[in-house]
Amino acid sequence: MNDPKLLRKDPGAARTGIENRGGRYLPALDEYLETDKRHRALLQEVEEMRSKRNDASKSIGQAMASGDRERAEALKKEVASLKDAMAEKEAELEPLTQKSRSALLSLPHLPDASVPVGKSEADNPVVREGDRKPAEPGFEAKDHVGVGEGIGAFDFETAAKLSGSRFALVRGEGARLQRAISQLMIDTHTREHGYTEMWVPYIVRPEILEGTGQLPKFEEDLYKTGQLEEAEDGAKSHSYYLIPTAEVPLTNVVRETIVDEADLPMKMTALTPCFRQEAGSHGKDVKGFIRQHQFEKVELVWIVKPEQSMAALESLTSHAEAILKKLELPYRVIELCTADIGFAAKKTYDLEVWLPGEKRWREVSSCSNCGDFQARRMNARMRRAPVGGKKGEVEWVHTLNGSGLAVGRIFVAVLENYQNADGSVTVPAALKPYMGGIETIEAK
Repeated sequence: MNDPKLLRKDPGAARTGIENRGGRYLPALDEYLETDKRHRALLQEVEEMRSKRNDASKSIGQAMASGDRERAEALKKEVASLKDAMAEKEAELEPLTQKSRSALLSLPHLPDASVPVGKSEADNPVVREGDRKPAEPGFEAKDHVGVGEGIGAFDFETAAKLSGSRFALVRGEGARLQRAISQLMIDTHTREHGYTEMWVPYIVRPEILEGTGQLPKFEEDLYKTGQLEEAEDGAKSHSYYLIPTAEVPLTNVVRETIVDEADLPMKMTALTPCFRQEAGSHGKDVKGFIRQHQFEKVELVWIVKPEQSMAALESLTSHAEAILKKLELPYRVIELCTADIGFAAKKTYDLEVWLPGEKRWREVSSCSNCGDFQARRMNARMRRAPVGGKKGEVEWVHTLNGSGLAVGRIFVAVLENYQNADGSVTVPAALKPYMGGIETIEAK
């Protein structure tokens, strides 16, 4: 969440940030500022009453000690009256506290000052391009569905029979190729980029999703499992959710903790399935392997000191780029404008790959600096090193995340960019060790 103190101190700057995001969150900002104002005024009243009650309670003893029973009785009546008044005010305060927090949770991260102002994705500037440029293959290129079906990899009909639309079944060398892609990613990030590989739960509690910003804003995109009992730890039963990305469990590793400064940065990676309802994508990419309800992704997460986060974003983005370079795919890096950055992000780079069959660029990674936005929601902090014998200060950590990369979309990119005129697919050099030395997947 945003820093409440900053929103109160400079509501004009907050309004500008929200307007630059497209303005759709302005009503939520107005609601928060108004609710917060009422909440703080009521809280001040309660605190003043509590102070008067405490003073009056102390005075009762003094009056009794001096033998002034009349004054003591009057003070007792005053304490009782204040107690009743406080109870009424506190009853008003509780729903106002919840309403204020709910409004704060509904606000997106204010964009960093360095983010280009824009009205849509059309305003996202290209930062740089990879060495391999988009080129015509010299024959009529097929899209990934045509290529995949040609080598016997895709069986969407059976997948639909098993689970419905937006699911895929991948067979034979196609499945092996997809596994090879994920292994290349994990090996590169752990062996060359210094990430710790993690194996994480795929089902999480609702507060874990609230911590990273998926709840309450994006609940319609999540898969809910229903009620599960937790007799072991005595917790009440509640709904669980399938993870939409490994960002959720990885980032929450530091939830409700204070990390020593010396232990930062933390760099974690995980290969997981991801589950999304794609509630807002009706009619988009209904054919093929692009927008699935279930897909695999290698996620990169950093936990850093505040002063490290912008430099960390550049490093994280370069690590995702390294996979595209190894696979020799045509790609470009886009900086998202204010209207296009994600809910929890304050600055984001997207990596896009060229698909010759579709004749378009496709996003394969979003790399975001979330600042202290997620840390405040998770209560994740760091303690500075001791100075002069005194205990170090406690501050919010900064969090970053990015796909390193989306396995399915890179699978699509390899099929389209390495297809041959005879329908076969050349195995990229970087993937051959993972494919048992196979150089070509032949058409069936």
